[in-house]
Amino acid sequence: MDAVLWIVLGVLLAVAEIFTTTLFLIMFAAGAFAAAGAAALGAPTAVQALVFAAVSALTVAVVRPVIQRHRRTALEAGEQPFGVEAIEGSTALVIEPVDAEHGLVKIDGELWTARPYDATQSFVPGQRVRVIRVRGATALVWQDDVSSGDELPEARG
Repeated sequence: MDAVLWIVLGVLLAVAEIFTTTLFLIMFAAGAFAAAGAAALGAPTAVQALVFAAVSALTVAVVRPVIQRHRRTALEAGEQPFGVEAIEGSTALVIEPVDAEHGLVKIDGELWTARPYDATQSFVPGQRVRVIRVRGATALVWQDDVSSGDELPEARG
């Protein structure tokens, strides 16, 4: 009967992890499943609790840092960015007026919906802008004219 309780706890923790995506609760789910194995082998409740605590602690201390290291962005890891990461920081050409409600830019030959990074700005067709961030399928852009004296948002203190 103890094994079933540990399995139920493990499943609940695993399901909760799906909603949090922190890779933290899954470590405790692994501990619960290990404790279920101990219970199935006939270990007393104190040993089951010790197995749960030990496996949970080990996975948090050893496995989670490895997973976190692999979750870093390509730029943080010093690698060549790809996908959306490669678009951030690139130059775009405004195709349709960009303001807080709508806009269209061309980035490396592809059309993207766009909004100004600073909602008070607007850009006209033909203007060059810099992609600061990508949110979903929308590029957040900033004026690319370096001679204007405006600093990029990252450069502001």
